[in-house]
Amino acid sequence: MLTERQELILETIINDFTQTHEPVGSKTVMLQLPIKVSSATIRNEMVVLEDLGFLEKTHSSSGRVPSASGYRYYLDYLVDPIEISDSVYHQIIKQLDQPFHQVNEIIEEATKILSDLTNYTAFAAGPENIDIYITGFRIVPLSANRVMAILVTDDGNVQNQIYTLPHHTSGDEVEKAVALINKQLIGKSLTDVNSGCLNQIAKELVSRGSATIFLDLLQDVIKDAASEQMYVNGQINLLNNSGINDLNKLRSLYQLIDQKQLMSDFIGFDTNQIINHNSHTNVRVHLGSEMPSKLLEDCSLLTVDYSVGKHGTGTIALLGPSNMPYSQMIGLLEYFRNELANKLLEYYGDFK
Repeated sequence: MLTERQELILETIINDFTQTHEPVGSKTVMLQLPIKVSSATIRNEMVVLEDLGFLEKTHSSSGRVPSASGYRYYLDYLVDPIEISDSVYHQIIKQLDQPFHQVNEIIEEATKILSDLTNYTAFAAGPENIDIYITGFRIVPLSANRVMAILVTDDGNVQNQIYTLPHHTSGDEVEKAVALINKQLIGKSLTDVNSGCLNQIAKELVSRGSATIFLDLLQDVIKDAASEQMYVNGQINLLNNSGINDLNKLRSLYQLIDQKQLMSDFIGFDTNQIINHNSHTNVRVHLGSEMPSKLLEDCSLLTVDYSVGKHGTGTIALLGPSNMPYSQMIGLLEYFRNELANKLLEYYGDFK
């Protein structure tokens, strides 16, 4: 642990570097410290912080910049979330105060709000599908042999997939298959639709002369409904925030962000790896050096969970530069997770 004075110096350097992106000298620190300390004493303390690995020199005559270890100490013990401004508050309220027809619309809008407010890349995963029940399955014809399979759940969400049926499939066969599937599924939760349930439906389809293609439709649309939906917004912000100048690396980073299942696993990986020493916040911060991809070594990932009671728990996240203003971003995420949870609870209440 550092002394109180060393902590104040480290915090001052990080706050100044966040604003200017320039190395910080002892005179600058002296003018900003809340206590009276000579420039010589500050220089000596900066040498100690450098020896401890919390500060770095960019060249021999420069001031200091925070190291990854310096940021880690700051995030674990010193950072204090800042309350959002009135203008940010009103923007969040305005963008969330609209008629949403599905949970996924709310989650998707959440990523847009966070990206707009921060100019970073935002992620949001909806609440887990706990106690969500199937209310209907339909197959809608689109053309001669193309159809849309639609699954509706009791939270108002609609999942659909487009398929091409064999040419010999009749409308009567489709209607019988849909009736059989609905008889088996309506009232069941998504978690109840297991392999045993699907095998039973397959047997009945075969016994009644229906093609097993209908089971393929059903399995795919249920898989989509039961999987965690990950939304991303602000990918273009990576151009300014990643610190990557190599076009091939930047292309690889875009490909990484576009793989939603991979990003879902990636964002969830920090739950068991970061011990949050800071009692002031629920937000977890991964610095680039702590993440499993070298493409993100100049970035930081902030994640926080939100709870929607019996409807489950979701996650929101921000991917930005390692020198982002953490106090502001953590304060924003702390506030936003509560607003998002309240909006979802309001939706569930209205829908019921």
